[in-house]
Order: sequence, then C-alpha cells, then structure tokens
Amino acid sequence: MINIQENILLAPLTSFRIGGNAKYYVEVFSVEELKEALVFAKDKKIDFYILGGGTNLLVSDNGFAGLIIKIKMNEISANDDMIDVQAGVPLIKLINTASQQGLSGLEKLAGIPGTVGGAVRGNAGAFSSEIKSCVKNVTAFDTEKMELKTFENEQCNFAYRTSIFKENKNLIVISTTLILQKGEISEIQKLVTDTIMTRSARGLNGVKSAGSYFMNPVVENEKLCQEFEKEKGVPVRNKTLPAGWVIEQAGLLGKQIGGAEVSEKHANYIINAGEATASDVIMLVSFVKQQVRDQFGIQLTEEVNYLGF
Repeated sequence: MINIQENILLAPLTSFRIGGNAKYYVEVFSVEELKEALVFAKDKKIDFYILGGGTNLLVSDNGFAGLIIKIKMNEISANDDMIDVQAGVPLIKLINTASQQGLSGLEKLAGIPGTVGGAVRGNAGAFSSEIKSCVKNVTAFDTEKMELKTFENEQCNFAYRTSIFKENKNLIVISTTLILQKGEISEIQKLVTDTIMTRSARGLNGVKSAGSYFMNPVVENEKLCQEFEKEKGVPVRNKTLPAGWVIEQAGLLGKQIGGAEVSEKHANYIINAGEATASDVIMLVSFVKQQVRDQFGIQLTEEVNYLGF
C-alpha cells in the first residue's frame, strides 16, 4: 500500500534547493506501487511527475498541483560484461559497481549527480562520453497501456541530452541493461577518480545548482568558432561550442539577478547564491539567452527541466 503525502515542500528534494510544495507526493519501490500511484493521479484527474535525483530540475515557486512520484527502485546486479540496474539507483553507485567488477565504459560519467533513470532519460554525458554507448536495452512503463515495454538501444532515439523517454512523458524508465567492456579494476578506478577530480577542480562541489543549464549550441558564426579554436587550441566539433564558453564571451560571468547568479567558475552553471527563487532563475536565464542571441545570433536551449510553470 503506497503512502501518499500532501503538501510536501519540493525545494529540499532538488539540487537547486528551490521550489514550492507538491500537492501530493509518493515514493514507489516497485512497478505495482507505480501503478497504484498512477491510478491515484488518474482518479484525482491531476498530472504526475516522475522525480529521480532532482538534479536537473527547476521547480516553480508555486510548486506543483499534481502528484510527484519518486522512483525508489534500486536493485543492481552484474553478470559477466552486463549490468542490470533499476532507475532509482544513484548513477555514482552504478559506476562504482561497474569499476569493482572490472567493467569499463562509464568512467567519464563519474561525478554526474542524479539517478540512472534520469541519466538514461536525458542521455547523460560528459567529456565526449554518453550513457547511450553502453545501453543494451531499457525497460519502461507505458502509462497509457499500463504495461512494461522493452526498448532496444536503437529504439530509444538517443540523441544529445534526450531520448524517446524524455520526449514522451508516458514512458517511465524502470530499468536498463548495460553492456560494458572488461578491463583492469585498478585502471578503471583510477579513471573514475581522475574524472571526479577534474570535475572537483571546477570548484562547483556543494553549490546549489541544477548542473549544466544549457545545451551546447550549434554555431554558424565562423568568427566565434575561430576565436574558440585559437583560445582553446582544439578544433570545433560539428560546429558545436560549449555553452559556458559562449556565455563567458558575452561578458556574463558573475551576472546576478536576485539570489540567482551565473557562476564565475563555470558560466553554464546558474547557481542559487543566496535565497534564490525560481523567478530569479527564470529572469536570469531569460537575460542570458537574450544577451547571447543579441551578441552572437545564437539561441541557447535549456538542458534543465521545468516543473510547475
């Protein structure tokens, strides 16, 4: 029997630490409990939202007038070069389990916060690595047919920071099977540690943010691409520039509106520098997008999900 709670503050459940109350909130530990929660939402004629780690999310100051369903399914098992993992498992736990088993392929994702479900849904990636390259298949719950369905990798429509599961809210990620490569445990664990250290060097550990706010844009501005190559000493790939670098070129490092601030350490991080409200963040994000559009003709697109707006 599920325990549905009322008027739960969402801010502490997000890495931004921003947001109002959910009208209803429930934690589900099995597919059967998920079904119960969905039936509750349908009977109440209210919307639902699946919450993972709350790391890539901005919640409205007015909260959410529906049902928040937090996925707590967290089983994980390794067999030869494959790992079966449920959506509620923290991504770092998956990476550590793989490294302990001498299984390679996920190391560059170390340090990305959140759950496996969220990582699959948004095709999480870093340092030219994406989770899609390791996914064999994904089991999702179809809320329209109220049944489980398995998607092979090519059916998941993985692309930059998206998938069929992000494009279709009626498909809830339940679990995934990953195929990894066998390697030396010590080498794999060293790469995990090095990746985390590289992330830590950005000085963003412990800050209240939703991670990278914007997707890296495709840029037609040849002059800007040349400036990037000259400054960084690396070629531009597929006409795509780092969003943080573009925002920095627009002179927006440290820009602040209310309690929301463009991080001075990484311009693609919008941080809750004080008692930021969701309205502060929205105004700052709108200003950043306008400045980048006006100065460079580039339209930034958010990577962060919005709830309750």
